[in-house]
Amino acid sequence: MSGKTVRLTMAQALVRYLMNQFTILDGERVQLFAGVFAIFGHGNVTCLSEALEAVQDRLPTWRGQNEQSMALAAMGYAKAKRRRQIMIATSSIGPGAANMVTAAAAAHANRIPILLISGDTFTNRLPDPVLQQVENFNNPTTTVNDAFKPVTRYWDRITHPAQIISSLPQAIATMLDPGDCGPAFIALPQDTQELAFDYPLAFFEETVWSIPRPRPDRDRIAQAAALLKTAKKPVIIAGGGVRYSMAEEAVAAFAAKRSIPVVETTAGKGGLTHYHPVHAGPVGILGSTSGNTLAEEADVILAIGTRLQDFTTGSWTAFSPEAKFISINAARFDAMKHRALAVTADALEAVTELDAALGDWKIDAAHMKRAKDMFAQWDALLDGLQAPTNQPVPTYAQVVHVTNKAAGPDDNLIVAAGGLPGEVAKGWRVKNPNTFDLEFGFSTMGYEIAAGWGNAMANEGKSTPIVMIGDGTYMMMNSDIYSTVLSGHKMIVIVCDNGGYAVISRLQQFKGVPGFNNLIKDCRVKEPFAVDFARHAESMGAAARHCESLADLESALEWAKGNDRTTVLSIVTDAYTWVPGDADWDVGVPEVSERESVREARAHQEQIRKKQRVGV
Repeated sequence: MSGKTVRLTMAQALVRYLMNQFTILDGERVQLFAGVFAIFGHGNVTCLSEALEAVQDRLPTWRGQNEQSMALAAMGYAKAKRRRQIMIATSSIGPGAANMVTAAAAAHANRIPILLISGDTFTNRLPDPVLQQVENFNNPTTTVNDAFKPVTRYWDRITHPAQIISSLPQAIATMLDPGDCGPAFIALPQDTQELAFDYPLAFFEETVWSIPRPRPDRDRIAQAAALLKTAKKPVIIAGGGVRYSMAEEAVAAFAAKRSIPVVETTAGKGGLTHYHPVHAGPVGILGSTSGNTLAEEADVILAIGTRLQDFTTGSWTAFSPEAKFISINAARFDAMKHRALAVTADALEAVTELDAALGDWKIDAAHMKRAKDMFAQWDALLDGLQAPTNQPVPTYAQVVHVTNKAAGPDDNLIVAAGGLPGEVAKGWRVKNPNTFDLEFGFSTMGYEIAAGWGNAMANEGKSTPIVMIGDGTYMMMNSDIYSTVLSGHKMIVIVCDNGGYAVISRLQQFKGVPGFNNLIKDCRVKEPFAVDFARHAESMGAAARHCESLADLESALEWAKGNDRTTVLSIVTDAYTWVPGDADWDVGVPEVSERESVREARAHQEQIRKKQRVGV
């Protein structure tokens, strides 16, 4: 080492740089990268693992069971930290890297930062083709890692050790940019990882990063204020961007001051508590009757921090064709959707400046009162649907209610794909802000248990993640139950066994197709077979019980809360009963069919499409 440089391998330099990046979290200076999820193999076991092993006391490495699930765990961690602290996930080349592509897509769709690092083939190509190399006959530079390009915000392949000096700061800046946030991917060819280089010591100086808060354009704020002042029945749609901006209190205060009800997206739910004075329920396909009525009647919609996905907009049938949109979003791409008046800015900054621009303007208090009356009616409907009955098989709504009642105020609920997203979006009553994680931006089957592991790490025992999952998704990815037992990160998993992919069977039959290949009974099987989920979880070291009734579940949840390890509770649930409140959804239905049921569904779908707003 000279006075101004240090000689390191590229892998050693990469790790040293990442360890010297910091952020401020809850007023405390902490490492930006809290740890590494790793499965070592061909391409990352010799050089990268050598660098990580040497610093494991400062940058912990956790061994996953599947590359996809450990990257999803990193996603769950970042969501729990509200994008202010990041985990790394590293894989070998070939199938290990390919396994992480799904997780990258989930993080990309949800705007969640993860640093993904995969091994790669040799830049010199002398040993080609190497183990796990996928050869592209027309382009020898292409490897499996190129598959990450469409599902990451930043992508690079390091072919010279000096390249990390410019690449790594760009990757971090992208992950922390609220308008361009998402996963970053770095490919590390094996022969580049091993090379030594004289790195400038300045490259390793400690850096403290902060999340930028871009202010809105003054003219756009003035235009937004003028448009909002024309409203008679405005509504605020609060999306995930409100939570990531930490703007929940500002949005709530703004709404209360202006008498504008707030409805939430799936990513925005949890920014407000269920009984907050301005909260009027979820909106869209997984919405409430109160939220969807307010959306349908609204003349001006103030959309804050939402990308206005079809489940929020009812495929753009949930609003009046004459309604005007003001969209506040850190991403210009999202702010401009559907002819909205785009205010490209941080949510907190934009709401603060919009509030100042509005002066003493507010809507007649009767508008908010009506919204709260409708929400109270929705709440009463939930009470009725969630109440115990004499039915032998409980519904999702009843299981959600029992779990919700048992959850502590700071316990985090984690849900993703299947029928449960709709049931918890409508029926889970949030007790404290930011205790709700519904991944429905990509609807990733397999997110739940993995994200529970990441969430447990993020909360460091201060609260317990409660994962609700269907039997179909459990069968797809459950191995991180074992990970949490190994690492000592406790979560509670509720497995709702309704005999297969019930919610997609519901859609299939609603559109005129007989039940086919979704519920186990409708699949090509020798005979239906019930999995013993409790015994399966026990085989991975978890505590577990099968519950025969809602009363069993209630007592089992109390038992689970007192356990010192991950606990899995299974219960058979109804596959055909769902909480109402849905908006319309545009899906493909055959234009011609010999089935009368399909022809009727097609006619209904055409009526839905006539209601759609025309936009881009």
